[in-house]
Amino acid sequence: CEQLGGRAPDLHYIPVGNAGNITAYWMGYSQFLREGLIASAPEMRGWQAEGAAPIVRGHIVENPETFATAIRIGHPASWKEAVAAEEESGGRIDMVSDDEILNAYRLLASSEGIFCEPASAASVAGLMKDAEAGRIPPDAEIVCTLTGHGLKDPDSVIRMSRKLVTVEAGLQPVVECLGLEKTSGEEGS
Repeated sequence: CEQLGGRAPDLHYIPVGNAGNITAYWMGYSQFLREGLIASAPEMRGWQAEGAAPIVRGHIVENPETFATAIRIGHPASWKEAVAAEEESGGRIDMVSDDEILNAYRLLASSEGIFCEPASAASVAGLMKDAEAGRIPPDAEIVCTLTGHGLKDPDSVIRMSRKLVTVEAGLQPVVECLGLEKTSGEEGS
């Protein structure tokens, strides 16, 4: 809210696993609203992985399955609080497939240079899903929370890599591996 100049976004997209983040963010928005620091709070839009979506399905998922390990939760610790955040904010908790998460994960890396863990990409996957379905109001101010760095789950990126190549440390070996030509004046860059 402070980074947005004293106002809340219209929509806040966030991954939901154990549901602590959506609960904590909603508590913060609610407190800011009570204290008059913001005029309105956002709709909370939480996103679970399709293979592990107990809140969306309305029952515990005994064997949750998703490559987004941080949200591979079948019985969230803050389930009731997350539902309260959903209802009080007028938002919703929904699910995205592993393919949708993977597409968002790759998009963040390739177009924004952001290396997040796969679970983090669920928020962006949810935004993309809502945009495609026409569920984004025109001119909405939107925040997507990315909850973890890609090194939190390095096995996922290794499994998804087409081919891993090891090169000697140094600029020239990397340049050669990438098939780039080193220009003069780059020595020691």
